[in-house]
Amino acid sequence: MRIRAGGKRTWVAQYRLGTKQRRITLGTPETVDFDEAKKRARAALGKVALGTDPQSEKREARVQASVTLGVVADRYLATRAAVRLKPRTLLEVTRHLEKHWAPLRGVAVGSVKRSHVASRLAEIAVENGPFAANRARAALSALYGWAVGEGLSETNPVFGTHKPAEEKTRDRVLSDEELALVWQLVPGTDFVSIVRLLILTGQRREEVGGLLWHEVGASLWRIGKERTKNRLPHEVPLSPAALSIIGGLPHREGRDLVFGIGQGGFSGYGKPKAELDARILAALKQRHGTKTKLAPWRLHDIRRTVATRMADLGVLPHVIEAVLNHISGHRAGVAGVYNRAAYAAEKRAALDLWGARVAKLVEASDV
Repeated sequence: MRIRAGGKRTWVAQYRLGTKQRRITLGTPETVDFDEAKKRARAALGKVALGTDPQSEKREARVQASVTLGVVADRYLATRAAVRLKPRTLLEVTRHLEKHWAPLRGVAVGSVKRSHVASRLAEIAVENGPFAANRARAALSALYGWAVGEGLSETNPVFGTHKPAEEKTRDRVLSDEELALVWQLVPGTDFVSIVRLLILTGQRREEVGGLLWHEVGASLWRIGKERTKNRLPHEVPLSPAALSIIGGLPHREGRDLVFGIGQGGFSGYGKPKAELDARILAALKQRHGTKTKLAPWRLHDIRRTVATRMADLGVLPHVIEAVLNHISGHRAGVAGVYNRAAYAAEKRAALDLWGARVAKLVEASDV
């Protein structure tokens, strides 16, 4: 027992490691009795006999305990921001790691077990839905993949856990009637222009909603690589209908963003989309009877619809992929790299053809 000048007493085990004398604290008499102190001392000296240093182990354990999931998550998010992860993606990942995994943020990153992850995933699925739990699971797995590479964790506890929901690849394609009704019945101000540009260009919602004035030329929309999903610059020929929409939009002084009032372009798609669905369903019931239903659809389904209908018009697959900025299938590998700019004329012809087709569909639709 070690007794300090101030009267504090602690049990210690003293040992020699090589030429150095060391000691390890085993506890105080108030919390550890004599028999327990001897038991701990024997365990510590047994480790010494096997060539390990109990004091170093204790120090390392203390350091590891301070490296919590929250600390590692903050470092991980800082690295993701440094490599210019898309603002929306970074926001989503941050939300998952800070909100959905909040109950585990105080746990040492190396002490999180698969059972902890599985239990929390079940809670997230109940609180926020199974698909949100899927996203939270993916975010945590990516974090641990990075942590293993940085030497901050030995394993990824997400491995082996079940996805709260199996996600099916979407194949929803809007019919000609539905597409015409979307065009005619879309509500709002900015939302109207965004949805119609989605139909005419086939680009992604974030790309259209974040449209910048400096990206638009005489008849060409140039999207920088920092705004595309595949990090490749993309040129979108603008049909006369698309140019007419953009030309009629107001310029906000001191603002390069075409839509929205925030820093990241247009947001708040939920309410106008719900209103649009209600309008389309009412129109369909009026045409085909009150038992008519509208199959669920998302704005991203417009992109798939554009690709499908272009194929119906005879546009070649590699040109459709060029319009969509897909580097896969017909444009994969080295050929895709060298042919990115080779289809400018074909893309323009395809989008002009598609724009004319949309005009006919809308004209034939009676609302």
